[in-house]
Amino acid sequence: MPLLGSAAMLLSFDIEGHAVEEHDRWHTHEHLPERLAIPGFLRGTRWIATEGQPRYMVVYEVESLAILASDAYLSRLNNPSPWTTRMMVHYRGMNRGLCTVLGSFGYGQGGTAALIRFAADASRASPLGRWLLEDELPGVPGLPGLGSVHLLQGAQAAAMTHEQRIRGADRAAASAIVVTGYDAGAVAAYAQKLCAASGLPHHEAGEPSCAIYGCSYSLASTEITV
Repeated sequence: MPLLGSAAMLLSFDIEGHAVEEHDRWHTHEHLPERLAIPGFLRGTRWIATEGQPRYMVVYEVESLAILASDAYLSRLNNPSPWTTRMMVHYRGMNRGLCTVLGSFGYGQGGTAALIRFAADASRASPLGRWLLEDELPGVPGLPGLGSVHLLQGAQAAAMTHEQRIRGADRAAASAIVVTGYDAGAVAAYAQKLCAASGLPHHEAGEPSCAIYGCSYSLASTEITV
């Protein structure tokens, strides 16, 4: 199981163009270390879009869903640093999902990722889940160019915090698949297959959206010295 915990926080968003350079510097040198110092946060990875939008995807792997409602985490959100406060105003279109990891297959993390978002009708959620977890996703890591795949499902609403008030209310995530691999073309081709009429739409997952990302920076909690 390549993801390091049973839950994940999935974020996708844009940043005002003039603030991109400072955002990446802040996110690398302050924000990720701050988040990974919170008990239960295991790894955080920032991705930059190479095809599609929004510009950023960030995945935080956490021990359990309870970590994303913990006092330690909410305290950081309600007491942002001066640099964080300055950066929050530049966020646009934040989509923030507090997710259960329904399935995670393969090992490691490739340098390219596809983010596929979809929403299934409640009456079709169980058949769709069985198809993905039993038939479709387990074989993905064995395909040329691919390495791992994760099925995430939004599981709880994010609390309103001071950080969110500064940047504006976040949108919630429904369901998502994250595919990673070492061959960008293979990752994109598999994502296109899932999004084609014979893939997710055939199993009544609505109209999925897809974007391709390259890894920008990753940090694990074991690298943090408090």
